[in-house]
Amino acid sequence: MSQAATERPGSLLVVSAHAGDFVWRAGGALALAAERGERATVVCLSFGERGESARAWREGRTLEEIKALRRAEAEQAAAALGAEVRFLDAGDYPLRESQELVDRLVRIHRELAPTAVLTHTLSDPYNGDHAAAARMALQARVLAQAAGYDAPGEPLGAPPVFLFEPHQPEQCDFRPDVLLDITPVFARKRKAMECLPAQRHLWDYYTDLAKRRGVQLRRNAGPNLGLPHDTRGEAYARVFPQVTGVLS
Repeated sequence: MSQAATERPGSLLVVSAHAGDFVWRAGGALALAAERGERATVVCLSFGERGESARAWREGRTLEEIKALRRAEAEQAAAALGAEVRFLDAGDYPLRESQELVDRLVRIHRELAPTAVLTHTLSDPYNGDHAAAARMALQARVLAQAAGYDAPGEPLGAPPVFLFEPHQPEQCDFRPDVLLDITPVFARKRKAMECLPAQRHLWDYYTDLAKRRGVQLRRNAGPNLGLPHDTRGEAYARVFPQVTGVLS
Protein backbone atom coordinates (compact mmCIF):
# COMPACT_ATOMS: atom_id res chain seq x y z
CA MET A 1 0.00 0.00 0.00
CA SER A 2 1.31 3.44 -0.90
CA GLN A 3 2.26 6.09 1.67
CA ALA A 4 -0.62 8.25 0.44
CA ALA A 5 -3.08 5.41 0.99
CA THR A 6 -1.93 4.83 4.55
CA GLU A 7 -2.38 8.52 5.33
CA ARG A 8 -5.98 8.65 4.13
CA PRO A 9 -8.59 9.04 6.88
CA GLY A 10 -10.49 5.90 7.74
CA SER A 11 -13.67 4.92 5.93
CA LEU A 12 -16.09 2.42 7.43
CA LEU A 13 -18.57 0.65 5.14
CA VAL A 14 -21.53 -1.32 6.48
CA VAL A 15 -23.53 -3.50 4.08
CA SER A 16 -26.95 -4.06 5.62
CA ALA A 17 -29.69 -6.30 4.22
CA HIS A 18 -32.52 -4.20 5.63
CA ALA A 19 -32.99 -0.63 6.77
CA GLY A 20 -32.73 -1.42 10.48
CA ASP A 21 -30.03 -4.09 10.66
CA PHE A 22 -27.10 -1.69 10.80
CA VAL A 23 -28.44 0.00 13.93
CA TRP A 24 -28.80 -3.10 16.10
CA ARG A 25 -25.64 -4.84 14.95
CA ALA A 26 -23.13 -2.10 14.12
CA GLY A 27 -24.47 1.18 15.49
CA GLY A 28 -21.64 1.48 17.99
CA ALA A 29 -18.95 0.88 15.37
CA LEU A 30 -20.49 3.52 13.11
CA ALA A 31 -20.73 6.09 15.90
CA LEU A 32 -17.13 5.46 16.99
CA ALA A 33 -15.89 5.90 13.42
CA ALA A 34 -17.83 9.15 13.05
CA GLU A 35 -16.44 10.50 16.33
CA ARG A 36 -12.91 9.75 15.11
CA GLY A 37 -13.62 11.91 12.08
CA GLU A 38 -13.83 8.98 9.70
CA ARG A 39 -16.38 8.58 6.96
CA ALA A 40 -19.09 6.14 8.05
CA THR A 41 -21.37 4.84 5.30
CA VAL A 42 -24.25 2.39 5.40
CA VAL A 43 -25.60 0.67 2.30
CA CYS A 44 -29.08 -0.76 2.84
CA LEU A 45 -29.84 -3.31 0.17
CA SER A 46 -33.56 -3.08 0.97
CA PHE A 47 -35.92 -1.11 3.18
CA GLY A 48 -37.08 -4.23 5.00
CA GLU A 49 -40.50 -3.35 3.67
CA ARG A 50 -41.93 -6.86 3.46
CA GLY A 51 -40.27 -8.83 6.23
CA GLU A 52 -39.57 -6.29 8.96
CA SER A 53 -42.53 -3.91 8.84
CA ALA A 54 -45.37 -6.02 10.23
CA ARG A 55 -47.02 -3.20 12.15
CA ALA A 56 -47.18 -0.97 9.07
CA TRP A 57 -48.84 -3.76 7.08
CA ARG A 58 -51.38 -4.30 9.86
CA GLU A 59 -52.14 -0.58 9.75
CA GLY A 60 -53.09 -0.96 6.09
CA ARG A 61 -50.24 1.03 4.58
CA THR A 62 -49.25 0.53 0.95
CA LEU A 63 -45.89 -0.85 -0.15
CA GLU A 64 -44.64 2.56 -1.23
CA GLU A 65 -45.80 4.13 2.04
CA ILE A 66 -43.93 1.49 4.00
CA LYS A 67 -40.77 2.03 1.97
CA ALA A 68 -40.97 5.78 2.62
CA LEU A 69 -41.53 5.14 6.32
CA ARG A 70 -38.56 2.80 6.65
CA ARG A 71 -36.34 5.15 4.63
CA ALA A 72 -37.16 8.03 6.94
CA GLU A 73 -36.49 5.93 10.05
CA ALA A 74 -33.15 4.68 8.72
CA GLU A 75 -32.08 8.18 7.72
CA GLN A 76 -32.86 9.47 11.21
CA ALA A 77 -31.00 6.57 12.81
CA ALA A 78 -27.95 7.07 10.59
CA ALA A 79 -27.92 10.79 11.42
CA ALA A 80 -27.99 9.96 15.13
CA LEU A 81 -24.88 7.82 14.60
CA GLY A 82 -23.11 10.38 12.43
CA ALA A 83 -23.28 8.14 9.36
CA GLU A 84 -24.56 8.55 5.83
CA VAL A 85 -26.94 5.98 4.38
CA ARG A 86 -27.70 4.81 0.86
CA PHE A 87 -30.58 2.63 -0.30
CA LEU A 88 -30.35 0.22 -3.22
CA ASP A 89 -34.05 -0.75 -3.03
CA ALA A 90 -33.36 -4.33 -4.09
CA GLY A 91 -36.40 -5.78 -2.30
CA ASP A 92 -36.56 -8.16 0.63
CA TYR A 93 -38.17 -11.46 1.61
CA PRO A 94 -36.50 -12.57 -0.49
CA LEU A 95 -33.44 -10.45 -1.17
CA ARG A 96 -32.37 -11.91 -4.49
CA GLU A 97 -28.67 -12.13 -5.26
CA SER A 98 -27.67 -10.83 -8.67
CA GLN A 99 -24.54 -9.82 -10.52
CA GLU A 100 -26.09 -6.40 -11.12
CA LEU A 101 -26.42 -5.85 -7.38
CA VAL A 102 -22.89 -7.10 -6.75
CA ASP A 103 -21.61 -4.70 -9.40
CA ARG A 104 -23.33 -1.79 -7.65
CA LEU A 105 -21.56 -2.81 -4.45
CA VAL A 106 -18.22 -3.07 -6.27
CA ARG A 107 -18.63 0.50 -7.47
CA ILE A 108 -19.42 1.67 -3.94
CA HIS A 109 -16.31 -0.10 -2.61
CA ARG A 110 -14.17 1.55 -5.29
CA GLU A 111 -15.71 4.95 -4.56
CA LEU A 112 -15.37 4.83 -0.78
CA ALA A 113 -12.14 2.79 -0.51
CA PRO A 114 -13.20 1.50 2.92
CA THR A 115 -10.58 0.71 5.52
CA ALA A 116 -13.00 -1.77 7.10
CA VAL A 117 -16.20 -3.48 5.94
CA LEU A 118 -18.96 -4.80 8.22
CA THR A 119 -21.78 -7.09 7.17
CA HIS A 120 -23.95 -10.05 8.20
CA THR A 121 -22.96 -13.63 8.96
CA LEU A 122 -22.84 -16.10 6.10
CA SER A 123 -25.29 -18.39 7.86
CA ASP A 124 -28.70 -17.40 9.22
CA PRO A 125 -31.44 -20.03 9.07
CA TYR A 126 -33.97 -17.47 10.32
CA ASN A 127 -33.34 -14.88 7.64
CA GLY A 128 -31.94 -15.77 4.24
CA ASP A 129 -31.70 -12.09 3.32
CA HIS A 130 -28.89 -11.64 5.84
CA ALA A 131 -26.76 -14.43 4.39
CA ALA A 132 -27.46 -13.21 0.84
CA ALA A 133 -26.26 -9.73 1.78
CA ALA A 134 -23.08 -11.16 3.29
CA ARG A 135 -22.29 -13.25 0.22
CA MET A 136 -22.74 -10.27 -2.09
CA ALA A 137 -20.70 -7.98 0.17
CA LEU A 138 -17.80 -10.44 0.24
CA GLN A 139 -17.93 -11.03 -3.50
CA ALA A 140 -17.96 -7.28 -4.13
CA ARG A 141 -14.98 -6.74 -1.85
CA VAL A 142 -12.94 -9.33 -3.78
CA LEU A 143 -14.00 -8.10 -7.22
CA ALA A 144 -13.23 -4.49 -6.27
CA GLN A 145 -9.63 -5.59 -5.68
CA ALA A 146 -9.23 -6.88 -9.24
CA ALA A 147 -7.34 -4.46 -11.45
CA GLY A 148 -9.18 -5.74 -14.51
CA TYR A 149 -12.70 -5.39 -13.13
CA ASP A 150 -14.66 -2.91 -15.22
CA ALA A 151 -15.66 -0.27 -12.68
CA PRO A 152 -14.55 3.31 -12.05
CA GLY A 153 -11.87 4.03 -9.50
CA GLU A 154 -8.68 2.41 -8.35
CA PRO A 155 -8.54 -1.26 -7.35
CA LEU A 156 -9.38 -1.77 -3.71
CA GLY A 157 -6.70 -2.70 -1.20
CA ALA A 158 -7.50 -5.43 1.32
CA PRO A 159 -9.81 -3.96 3.96
CA PRO A 160 -10.64 -6.35 6.79
CA VAL A 161 -14.19 -7.68 6.84
CA PHE A 162 -16.04 -8.17 10.10
CA LEU A 163 -19.31 -10.07 10.47
CA PHE A 164 -21.58 -8.49 13.05
CA GLU A 165 -23.59 -10.42 15.58
CA PRO A 166 -26.85 -11.95 14.34
CA HIS A 167 -30.05 -11.96 16.36
CA GLN A 168 -29.70 -15.64 17.29
CA PRO A 169 -25.94 -16.26 17.22
CA GLU A 170 -25.96 -19.90 18.34
CA GLN A 171 -28.04 -20.92 15.31
CA CYS A 172 -25.85 -18.88 12.93
CA ASP A 173 -22.49 -20.46 13.80
CA PHE A 174 -21.38 -17.09 15.14
CA ARG A 175 -18.26 -17.19 17.28
CA PRO A 176 -16.99 -13.70 18.08
CA ASP A 177 -13.28 -13.06 18.04
CA VAL A 178 -13.47 -9.27 18.28
CA LEU A 179 -15.16 -7.35 21.11
CA LEU A 180 -15.57 -3.64 20.41
CA ASP A 181 -15.86 -1.19 23.31
CA ILE A 182 -18.77 1.12 22.41
CA THR A 183 -19.23 2.61 25.89
CA PRO A 184 -18.43 6.22 24.84
CA VAL A 185 -21.10 6.15 22.11
CA PHE A 186 -23.72 3.81 23.49
CA ALA A 187 -26.12 6.68 24.18
CA ARG A 188 -25.97 7.53 20.48
CA LYS A 189 -26.66 3.93 19.57
CA ARG A 190 -29.68 3.83 21.86
CA LYS A 191 -30.94 7.07 20.32
CA ALA A 192 -30.56 5.53 16.87
CA MET A 193 -32.46 2.43 17.99
CA GLU A 194 -35.32 4.63 19.15
CA CYS A 195 -35.56 6.02 15.61
CA LEU A 196 -36.94 2.60 14.59
CA PRO A 197 -40.39 2.31 16.21
CA ALA A 198 -41.35 -0.38 13.70
CA GLN A 199 -39.06 -2.68 15.69
CA ARG A 200 -39.58 -1.32 19.18
CA HIS A 201 -39.38 -4.86 20.59
CA LEU A 202 -35.64 -4.87 19.78
CA TRP A 203 -34.69 -1.75 21.75
CA ASP A 204 -34.25 -3.47 25.10
CA TYR A 205 -32.95 -6.69 23.56
CA TYR A 206 -29.96 -4.95 22.01
CA THR A 207 -29.44 -2.76 25.06
CA ASP A 208 -29.16 -5.91 27.18
CA LEU A 209 -26.89 -7.54 24.59
CA ALA A 210 -24.54 -4.54 24.74
CA LYS A 211 -24.36 -5.00 28.53
CA ARG A 212 -23.53 -8.70 28.22
CA ARG A 213 -20.86 -8.09 25.60
CA GLY A 214 -19.50 -5.34 27.84
CA VAL A 215 -19.06 -7.82 30.68
CA GLN A 216 -17.18 -10.16 28.34
CA LEU A 217 -15.09 -7.27 27.06
CA ARG A 218 -13.99 -6.32 30.57
CA ARG A 219 -13.10 -9.92 31.39
CA ASN A 220 -11.02 -10.37 28.24
CA ALA A 221 -9.33 -6.99 28.58
CA GLY A 222 -8.17 -7.81 32.10
CA PRO A 223 -7.99 -5.51 35.13
CA ASN A 224 -5.11 -3.32 33.93
CA LEU A 225 -7.28 -1.29 31.56
CA GLY A 226 -9.62 -0.31 34.38
CA LEU A 227 -12.77 -0.50 32.28
CA PRO A 228 -15.91 0.65 34.11
CA HIS A 229 -18.65 -1.72 35.23
CA ASP A 230 -21.07 -0.14 32.77
CA THR A 231 -18.90 -1.01 29.76
CA ARG A 232 -20.94 -1.67 26.63
CA GLY A 233 -19.78 -3.78 23.69
CA GLU A 234 -20.48 -5.16 20.22
CA ALA A 235 -19.23 -8.53 18.99
CA TYR A 236 -17.74 -9.31 15.58
CA ALA A 237 -16.15 -12.23 13.76
CA ARG A 238 -13.24 -11.52 11.45
CA VAL A 239 -13.31 -13.09 7.97
CA PHE A 240 -9.69 -12.72 6.85
CA PRO A 241 -6.55 -13.19 8.98
CA GLN A 242 -5.04 -10.24 10.77
CA VAL A 243 -1.59 -9.36 9.44
CA THR A 244 0.84 -8.23 12.12
CA GLY A 245 4.48 -8.21 13.07
CA VAL A 246 3.74 -8.46 16.79
CA LEU A 247 1.46 -10.90 18.59
CA SER A 248 -0.52 -8.99 21.17
